[in-house]
Formats: sequence, structure tokens, C-alpha cells
Amino acid sequence: MLFLLPAYLSENTSINHFSPVLKDYIMQTDYLFVENEKTARKVVKFFAPEKKQSDLKLFLLDKYTENADIKEAQELMLKGQDFGLLSEAGLPCIADPGNLIVKWCHEKNIRVIPVSGPSSIILALISSGFNGQEFSFNGYLPIDKGEKKKQILHLESLVQKTGYSQIFMETPYRNNQLFEDLCKFLTPNTKLCIAADINDPEHEFIKTKTIKDWQKQKPELHKIPAVFVLGK
Repeated sequence: MLFLLPAYLSENTSINHFSPVLKDYIMQTDYLFVENEKTARKVVKFFAPEKKQSDLKLFLLDKYTENADIKEAQELMLKGQDFGLLSEAGLPCIADPGNLIVKWCHEKNIRVIPVSGPSSIILALISSGFNGQEFSFNGYLPIDKGEKKKQILHLESLVQKTGYSQIFMETPYRNNQLFEDLCKFLTPNTKLCIAADINDPEHEFIKTKTIKDWQKQKPELHKIPAVFVLGK
């Protein structure tokens, strides 16, 4: 079996927010697909502090991974070994590269078991006040300034024409620059939701305002995980 294991969005999140079955699955298997070994070990310690770190067998699965890179793990699964797929933050396979092994499991008739947990994308959307029935997740915006401006204007146009909420993200150390670009390129009455430090009991920040109102009060988002949503 492949267990799809969520991670916390904030290290300060209470463990009581998660299903007890998550710890059971982590205790059940030592074999994990992870995007980053250091982060994965911290997440395992958070949910199951009594589990021996030395027992863990971690297999790297990031955006560059191909099936050939995880052949050893796949052979173990074909022999009956259970594995977990552990996200860096939130749910596996959403803004996360884990779908490679999930797809392979379906092809090999290996059971996939999803475990409920937080998704920053969904939590931002439901907290925004925007259309939650029709929406698109656009991932990360282009780094090139010209391409970024073009994409920002395109997303604004989609909101105006279709009413679909448009969700996107940025690397945390570029959040402030993205905010400046949004305020520069979007029209004053366009509505923007910023959801930062989601699930952090002390620092969570979720606000929806028009661009003209955001221009009056700039939030500090540098190196803070955040999700941006445009909508009506």
C-alpha cells in the first residue's frame, strides 16, 4: 500500500488538528518517499516522536525525479512493502511532485490510501470569500518581469470574464515583490486575498481587500509561506 501522508503547514500547529490514523500509518512503515530528508524527519518526529529515526528508509522524490531514480523503492513495493508519501507541507500531490509514484501505483494495482490533512490552497480559498465552486490553481507565476505582468493581467481578466477564483503562489523570499507587482498592475477595484502563515496559531494572516485598499497598508510577507487569490 501507499499511504498519502499530509504534513503540517506550520510547526506551531496543534497535533490535535490531525487524525490519529496519521500517526498509526507513520508507525506502520519505515519506508517513505520524501521531497527533503531533513524536513521529513522533522515531520515524522512531530507526529510520532517515539519512532526511531534510524529505522527510516527515505527515498528522494522531487520535481526532478523519474521512475528510474526510484527503481529500488518500486521493486520493494512490488514485493509487498508498504510505503508512505510524505509532503513537504500540506497534502501530497497538490503543488507537490508526488503524483509520479501515485500514478505508478495505479498502473501496478498497488492500493493508494489518502489521509486527510490541510491544503494551504484550499484553506486560502475557503477563507477568501471568493467563488469556491469554480476556481483554478495556477501554481507559481513566471520569474521574468514581462511574463509575470502578462500572467497577472491574464488572471485578472479571467476573474472578470468567468467569475472563477484564481489561486497562485510565490517562493516566500519573493512574496513582497509579487505584492508590489500585484498592486502595480491590477486595477484598483480588483479584490485580492492574501493568506499567510496558515494554521499558525499566533501569526496566521488572512485578509481580502481591493487593490486600492492594499496599497494603503502593505503587509510584510518576506520569507513567509503565503497563498494569493484573485476573485469577486
